Amino acid sequence: MTVHVRTIRGASKTISRREVLRRAETMMEFLGQQGSELSVLVCDDETIHELNQTYRGKDAPTDVLSFETDMPLVDGMPRLLGDIVISIDTARKQARERSHPIAHEVTFLLAHGLLHLLGYDHKNDQDEAQMNEKTRELVRLVSHHEGLGGKVYTK
Repeated sequence: MTVHVRTIRGASKTISRREVLRRAETMMEFLGQQGSELSVLVCDDETIHELNQTYRGKDAPTDVLSFETDMPLVDGMPRLLGDIVISIDTARKQARERSHPIAHEVTFLLAHGLLHLLGYDHKNDQDEAQMNEKTRELVRLVSHHEGLGGKVYTK
């Protein structure tokens, strides 16, 4: 498994690249994605706003975006899952509003984005319930794995 993590525009002052990498690897291993490749960008609201406008036609920042890779599988090569983009500015605001640590919010957004890349969605109530439960499961896994007491903060 290969995970590429990049932090830009001060995001590394809030959460380390290594911390995001470790959490992504833990989730991917649990989801059976050892032969896959993933890219994660942790950025600011300005960057995610531009991406949200360009690719979704939404003129506002958002918390997380997922860009699925539609490349065919090639024997001997990793499965390219795609890219996850997380706004540290929005994550910080949401963590403050929900009274939980920023690391938990970033973990939740990372799990949410990863599940989108694996085909989960929330277009109807049933799909949303399933996706939310799987997201909470991944957050619990990371919390337990990193000795954070297993407390799960949800949206």
